Amino acid sequence: MSTVTLSGKPLAAVIRQRVQDEVRNLEQDGVRPALAVVIATDDESTHWYVRSIERAAESAGVGCRIVDLGHDATEQVLASVLRDLSAEPSVSGIILQTPLPAGVRADALVGLIAPEKDIDGANPLSLGRLAVGQPAFAPATARSVVEILDHYSVPVAGRDVVVVGRSAVVGKPLSLLLLERDAAVTVCHSRSGPLERHTKDADVVVVAAGRTGLLGGSHVSAKATVVDVGTNVLPDGSLVGDVDAASVDGVAAALTPVPGGVGSVTTALLLLHTVEAARKQSPALLLENA
Repeated sequence: MSTVTLSGKPLAAVIRQRVQDEVRNLEQDGVRPALAVVIATDDESTHWYVRSIERAAESAGVGCRIVDLGHDATEQVLASVLRDLSAEPSVSGIILQTPLPAGVRADALVGLIAPEKDIDGANPLSLGRLAVGQPAFAPATARSVVEILDHYSVPVAGRDVVVVGRSAVVGKPLSLLLLERDAAVTVCHSRSGPLERHTKDADVVVVAAGRTGLLGGSHVSAKATVVDVGTNVLPDGSLVGDVDAASVDGVAAALTPVPGGVGSVTTALLLLHTVEAARKQSPALLLENA
């Protein structure tokens, strides 16, 4: 059988166009969406990712401020910057980029991001709101998975969906988003036992564990749609996912590529969340819709 490739690029293009249209609409109302990315590391791959966000924002007409505090920034400095950005009217959305300096507690900082500006769902309040079905920004990577499934008309309601990985960034929020769409969700982790016991009969398998080659062809069936969220850098600098794509190809029904899959949608969604946040925060538009 032939495995269908579910590229994220066409969907990302659709989302970017939606962002551009919304930016024009907001500008007519005197509002300019603006994103602030706080970074405190000298990790080059992180800086590359942040530059890609900056380029995408510029292309879409979204303002983007990179707040580079250096690899030795203290928790107190980071906290002060996040409080200031949360209170600044010109900033629509905030991202606290990881990794952070040694000794800095991410969980002590993400709660300082105003929920209405928490466009990547980092504040625990955002995850809590997702859990009870209240409006909140989901982490963009988790939402990207759902958007890709929707884009390619992959049904999840009443289907068995396995999420491999239980991080607060992807696994947990994704499971909540899938439950909201009536999927029968199983979350696997390091203590779940043999992976194939859970994935072999699943209709959809999402792998977000950060382990190269974790899922192979022996783990899935011919009906499975496999979504690879992993981004692992090999010694030669190439990027691979958590799925052994060569072994899954020809076995599963469909597979997202790495690169060119979930990651390409994530950046576009961060910008979409920024413009959505700008519209909700604008005093003029709030009065207009009151």
